[in-house]
Amino acid sequence: MPTSEFQFLGVSHIVVLVLTIVLPIALSVLVRKVDSSVVTNVVCYLLSAILIVNEVGHWIYRAATVQSLGVFLQSYLPLHICGVVVFIVAFALLRRNQTLYEVSYFWGIVGALNAIITPQLWVDFPNYRFFQYFIAHDGIVVSVLFATWGLRMRPTFKGLLRSFLLVNLYVVVIAGVNLLLTSNYMFICEPPHTKSPFFFAPWPWYIPILDGVAFVFFCVVYSPFLIGDWLKSLFPRKTTTYNI
Repeated sequence: MPTSEFQFLGVSHIVVLVLTIVLPIALSVLVRKVDSSVVTNVVCYLLSAILIVNEVGHWIYRAATVQSLGVFLQSYLPLHICGVVVFIVAFALLRRNQTLYEVSYFWGIVGALNAIITPQLWVDFPNYRFFQYFIAHDGIVVSVLFATWGLRMRPTFKGLLRSFLLVNLYVVVIAGVNLLLTSNYMFICEPPHTKSPFFFAPWPWYIPILDGVAFVFFCVVYSPFLIGDWLKSLFPRKTTTYNI
């Protein structure tokens, strides 16, 4: 069966967008209704395994199909932000680690969700690359939302600042890697071919613009918790005391 070109907001893309929300809701309802540590652990291990197997499988596929080791090193190392978050969120689920969860939350929701909405993808369902791309990016968002809704973990403002500092440090490190490999990880050297509206400025000006946009979006994805805390302070729960 010949593979068709990916259609932005086509049927397959819309199905993926719907699953991005439906799956974490369903998994969260499941673990909270069943209220079993065994079921919760199974879901955590399953999500982590899918992410890691999908990512490692992609390395093997690329290593087997690229023309040379140089091409593999320049283009297919897991150094883009989502390639790193795959492992961070997997270990966050396995360890229930707050720091890893917060980095996954801010990097994952902002980075992977953007990649899902405006994918850098040229092939459509049922091509292998279609599945690999969306399992990776949807898997990040599904895992983070499941950790938030199902495991009841939540980010903090301190975690927001830490995650923003770490992403900037990571960009500096990747800039050095790009210089060494003549690569374009994190799209530091040139913008990607995508429908994302955030690469409107020419190089290198889109880099500080994206940094500012990232901080704004970090604040946006943290805002539901901030608003929730504010509402709780306005309407505290009343506790009933009984005199015996």
